[in-house]
Amino acid sequence: MHTQKRNFISMEGNSEIGSVPKDTSREDDAGAAFVLESKGEWWHAGFHLTTAIVGPTILSLPFAFRGMGWGLGFFSLTLMGAVTFYSYYLMSLVLERCEKSGRRHIRFRELAADVLGSGWMFYFVISIQTTINTGISIGAILLAGDCLQIMYQQLDPDGSWKLYQFIAIVTGVMIVLSQMPTFHSLRHINLVSLFLSLGYTLLVTAACIYAATSKNAPSRDYSLEDSGASRVFSAFTSISIIAAIYGNGILPEIQATLAPPVTGKMVKGLTMCYSVIFITFYSAAISGYWVFGNKASSNILNSLLPDEGPALAPTWVLGLAVIFVLLQLFAIGLVYSQVAYEIMEKKSADVKQGLFSKRNLIPRLILRSLYMVICGFFAAMLPFFGDISAVVGAIGFIPLDFILPMLLYNMTFKPPRSSYTFWLNNTIMIVFTCVGLLGTFSSVRKLIHDANKFKLFSSDVVD
Repeated sequence: MHTQKRNFISMEGNSEIGSVPKDTSREDDAGAAFVLESKGEWWHAGFHLTTAIVGPTILSLPFAFRGMGWGLGFFSLTLMGAVTFYSYYLMSLVLERCEKSGRRHIRFRELAADVLGSGWMFYFVISIQTTINTGISIGAILLAGDCLQIMYQQLDPDGSWKLYQFIAIVTGVMIVLSQMPTFHSLRHINLVSLFLSLGYTLLVTAACIYAATSKNAPSRDYSLEDSGASRVFSAFTSISIIAAIYGNGILPEIQATLAPPVTGKMVKGLTMCYSVIFITFYSAAISGYWVFGNKASSNILNSLLPDEGPALAPTWVLGLAVIFVLLQLFAIGLVYSQVAYEIMEKKSADVKQGLFSKRNLIPRLILRSLYMVICGFFAAMLPFFGDISAVVGAIGFIPLDFILPMLLYNMTFKPPRSSYTFWLNNTIMIVFTCVGLLGTFSSVRKLIHDANKFKLFSSDVVD
């Protein structure tokens, strides 16, 4: 009976859960045929993964460290790196096992519903993914607008333009770029994104070293908050931020872009991605926190370019870093909107009419533009970049990237209860369930606290 139920809810068909034939070719599934077309190689998956994980959010790592200090900061950054690599590796094995058994899954929600044999998991995952995608899209647009504002203020310190005006510009560019039809079509953009992440990390690290050794070097204070309760809340908020930075929540969709068979390809892609992670994450975290300590901004570029006084590093270095960040943010916005586009086009597009037919082109133009307008509106209205990252990490990335992969592996491979793997997976699930609950509470608490510091459509990003 359980086997029949799993086959019944397996998402290999053309409809949503509950009405899916056991075995179909997805020939009427426009979301699969168009957005998630399977043509990529392992290095393309590496490009997508790197863009999804290694983004300008790493410039928030010094901000995360200021809530934990050196010891806990290093420990959390390293532990979460190890856990997420292990987690993504396990999920790739689950996807490969399903493919070998004739159930190739290209969507996270389908994988979870099939393996766990429960229809509600489909809706749980799609809800969390929607939260992640929208949150990251809002954050990307907000940070891009912030970058434009930084450049503008350096060129015209007395200029009258506000943050929301720069966000409107970024949103317009994203509307144009969002018309790239498939995830696979982003592979060249995401290769450039990989080099951009290395580029601005090197520039920011060099700028921090320059700032620390210059005559205008800021005073360094690594002390934590006085209140014990405040320290605990700040630590869990910081852990949530790191979880959001390491997370992606779309690994099955990235693996879907690989040409089958996919065996072993994601491991190579993950190795490429985590090689970049090692270079960028530690460089940004160490250099930024070393220089600014507990005064680090949620975007370390704002610390290097203070509102009062001269820039703490050569302006051409910082300007180039801002340009690199700005360019990569467009790639990140494109990657994280793919699941939303796939959901929309599964319902709105007709696979028989062709990708660029008038029948499909017009709905795609309207729906994708509307999605970006909504994200841009919320980015302008709620300039809480650091706080948004913490909340998204706690309620989104921790369940999808730190808990579900372990559960999916245990359900698929059924390791013996006496095995090291079984107990490691269960320990990770228990620990990060607790971290997620505490992180959600502390992140929402900080969001409510910061609500007193800003007004709608503020011209400054609140730390």
